[in-house]
Amino acid sequence: MSSLTARLTDMGYAAGWAAVRHAPDAMARSMFDRVGDLAGRRNGGPDQLRANLARVVGTTPEHVPDDLVAAAVRSYARYWYEAFRLPAQDLAATAATVTVPDADRDRLDDAVAKGRGVVLALPHTGNWDMAGVWLVQHYGQFATVAERLKPESLFNRFVAYRESLGFEIFPLSGGEQPPFGLLAQRLRAGGIVCLLGERDLARHGVPVTFFGERTRMPAGSAQLAIETGAVLLPVHHWFTEAPNSQICCGTPIDVSEGVGPATQALADAFAANIAAHPQDWHMLQPLWESDWSAERRARIEEPS
Repeated sequence: MSSLTARLTDMGYAAGWAAVRHAPDAMARSMFDRVGDLAGRRNGGPDQLRANLARVVGTTPEHVPDDLVAAAVRSYARYWYEAFRLPAQDLAATAATVTVPDADRDRLDDAVAKGRGVVLALPHTGNWDMAGVWLVQHYGQFATVAERLKPESLFNRFVAYRESLGFEIFPLSGGEQPPFGLLAQRLRAGGIVCLLGERDLARHGVPVTFFGERTRMPAGSAQLAIETGAVLLPVHHWFTEAPNSQICCGTPIDVSEGVGPATQALADAFAANIAAHPQDWHMLQPLWESDWSAERRARIEEPS
């Protein structure tokens, strides 16, 4: 990324945060819906998103319903609308728009009450920041990691944004120390850690089968649970009628067989929930091994 492109990218996000947070809700939300719908229908929508959704619905990309692709892009636009607007919201009132069924809330309460720490693993669905706002309002601060973005000013902007929501943020790379040890400390103190769990950003992901095809998923959630004794729970967030949304909290993942089986169990839980709400899965990047570029494949397969 050139310095000019990086600067323009940062300026674009800054403008979004400045403008959207002060615009009338109905007008701004309607604008994002229209732009998302247009982008989702133009030329059949993003190719990679269509290819990813094809795995979810069990068909070929050309047979993925156009309405589903359009709904998925519209959902992604809603994520960005809410992200730009959240810093100016009454966070307690915002959290009240999120529904968590009693059984799911009981499951989370039970995990927290054990005092061993809780790892919440979730895929890129709905609005994970909104799910985090709900969590902070009901359980206090939690720890998570942030992918290091370019330019650095944009990364800092996202960190400041999420810290303003009550999250404790550790950089995934480039920090004073690796995040794993810091997250483990929080868990051993009985805290909560939240990690996005279906896209591997490193070279040491765990091979899993996901919607019938091979990919790799991060090992961190399972490793943290195994090393600290924390409870590992799969979580899912999806959109209902705006501005409302819902969270489900699955049953604890058995980590007694090791990182591989535990990560596969997470993948299975993610797949079940994504299949139930495919339009809210925001995966526009290549995920499965068969879609990897030659460069990425070489990087992952290169001996450490």
